[in-house]
Formats: sequence, structure tokens, C-alpha cells
Amino acid sequence: MPGDFPLPEKFTYPFHYQPQPISLLAVKKLQSHLEVQQNWVHNFGLSASDETVIGKMFGVLVVVTPDGRIGYLSAFSGKLAGSNHHEGFVPPIFDGLADGGFLNAGMLELSNINEQIRALETRKPKNFEQVIQSLKTARKIHSYRLQNEIYDQYHFLNQAGEEKSLRAIFEGALYKNPPAGAGECAAPKMLQYAFRHGMKPVAMAEFWWGKSPKSDSWKHRHFYPACREKCEPILAHMLAGMELEDAP
Repeated sequence: MPGDFPLPEKFTYPFHYQPQPISLLAVKKLQSHLEVQQNWVHNFGLSASDETVIGKMFGVLVVVTPDGRIGYLSAFSGKLAGSNHHEGFVPPIFDGLADGGFLNAGMLELSNINEQIRALETRKPKNFEQVIQSLKTARKIHSYRLQNEIYDQYHFLNQAGEEKSLRAIFEGALYKNPPAGAGECAAPKMLQYAFRHGMKPVAMAEFWWGKSPKSDSWKHRHFYPACREKCEPILAHMLAGMELEDAP
């Protein structure tokens, strides 16, 4: 990235900010890439389509590398084009789509239980109601264990190299359980990659790309703060010890 953009003295306060000029430069580069790339296909709803429209939040993180170079990282929230991995974007903190992983096996077991329940409801054999209730109990227990196993795969770093689990983070925030999708937003992904590779975060920005699938809440190309529900407890740990811009 060009050196004529001043580096901010303080890191972006992620919950209310105006993007720094150097962040806007990184955003411009990423958006130009999104407009022309042909490595994957995702329906952002920017052209006529009868398929489900799924706009996406993207993020950029300006960093200084261990050898003093200035660059930026890119990330997307959740999955993009059905995958967790795309060239030019940081990887997920946990890849639940990996072949042979426990998540695929666990979801298959849930599907098998659901199929058994549907079959019993259709055939209605003797004592089917008791059997269905037993299967529903087994499904609930299995689902609970599987969700906890997923939570246990997420551990987050900060600049001091301190690692903290997802469950520990949300227990400290007085949540009963982490919300669905916690750790899958762009900001935690980028910070995790930066800290793991010895990079210094300088500034960040997140923007929406595409149409909103549910309402007009999200506008194409508009900037948005990090979400409070999923990201605030995580970022409180990840940004610990860093000097942030003043909160309004």
C-alpha cells in the first residue's frame, strides 16, 4: 500500500467509527476485486436472479507486518459461495466444513434421528409416541453436546498472545451461551490471523456487499460497526491492551 497515507495513532473503535483514509484505500482495493473476480460465484443480488439473495459483510484490517511492511487483510462473515476458504481472504478460526470433521458426523447423526422420527410419525406403529419422545430426548442431548464441541474449537488471541476460549469469553460477559455464529464475523477472523502471524493491527473497516436478504437494514457498499451481540465480548478480549480511538 502507498506510504503517503498516515497511519492512525490509535486503532479503530469497532462499534462506532469513521473509516480512516488508509482503511478506505484497502476497501477500494477489495471492492475492485469483488467486482471483477471469477474464482467463485455468490449471489449478492446485484444482478437479476430468481435464486436466494445473500448479501455479505466484508472487512479489511490494515496491518504492519513483522518486517515493517504495510498491507491489509480481508475477511467475510460466515461462509462465502458455500466455502470457508477463498484466495485473498483469511481463513476461519474453525472450519466446520472440513472433510472428516466431527461436525459433519454429528450433523449426519441428527439427520438420522430426524428421519427415524418422521418414519414413526408416518407409520404409527405400536407405542410409537413413546419411541418418538425417546428419540426427541436423544436428539436434544446430542444437539447440546455437538454445540458445546463446536464452541470448544474457538480460541481467540490478543496482542499479548493470550488465548481465551469462546465459552470463557461469554461466561465472563454473563451470557448463558454464545450466540449462534459467534466468532464467524470478519473482525475476529482478521485480528486472529494478524496476531497469529505477528502483525500489528492499525485500522479496520467493515462494509456490506450486495442486497439485504431480509430488509433494507443493510445497504450495498455502506460501512457498519461490529455487531454488539456476537462481537463485543470477543473483541473486548482481542483488543485488550491496544489503544483505541475514543468511543462517542
